[in-house]
Amino acid sequence: MRYFSIEQDRSAGYTGFVEAVPKWGLPGIRNCPACKATWSGGHSYPSVDLTPVASLADFETARPEPIEEYERLCELVRPLLPPGAALSPGSDFGPRIGRAQGRFGPFVMNYPWILLVQREPLQKLQAEGLRGLKGCRTELRFRQRNSPELLELEILPVGHVHPDCLPPGTRPPCPLCGRLGAPLPDDLILDAATLPNHLDLFRLADYSQVILCTEHFVDACKRLGLDGVAFHPLPSK
Repeated sequence: MRYFSIEQDRSAGYTGFVEAVPKWGLPGIRNCPACKATWSGGHSYPSVDLTPVASLADFETARPEPIEEYERLCELVRPLLPPGAALSPGSDFGPRIGRAQGRFGPFVMNYPWILLVQREPLQKLQAEGLRGLKGCRTELRFRQRNSPELLELEILPVGHVHPDCLPPGTRPPCPLCGRLGAPLPDDLILDAATLPNHLDLFRLADYSQVILCTEHFVDACKRLGLDGVAFHPLPSK
């Protein structure tokens, strides 16, 4: 199986832009007792509704917290997560709220870690039998008539980069907070043993800003004429 990264295709000529933030989120971690880092950069779960949580205000403001508070809030959220989800500091939940304008293609990817899709193209891909495609509602205000219905794809974190593409001397993830201190490598190599065989769309667990897909996904998009994104093959070992 071949795997590809997904990025915005600026050559497609679409002018659409979305400026939106998630409804809720976990805090980052402040001064991890083990690695001393203050950080966030979590995963996105737009299908997760936190309204059953009693202390909802704790999830409405982005901020760093001591790891004990972060872990307490994780336990409140964990029962609401979809199967296969994982939490990390800064993970966000619920629909993206904001504004949008311009001319949109089938896929919209203004930021590397967020992939939006119009409803009809999503339904066509699902009819092709692609696995792991879950579109979630957004709360976007459009400054135009005939605005599209944009859904956010909920993309689970699965898979890791191969150690050979990390800088020499890279330390393992922090055993307490899970932070991997190495920046995203310029030339990614995927760890084949960690890649899923049940999903055609997923994101890296250790670099959540990288969205990946299988060759089945790429072939279906080309066959259906769905554009707005570009696909780049990645090696694995």
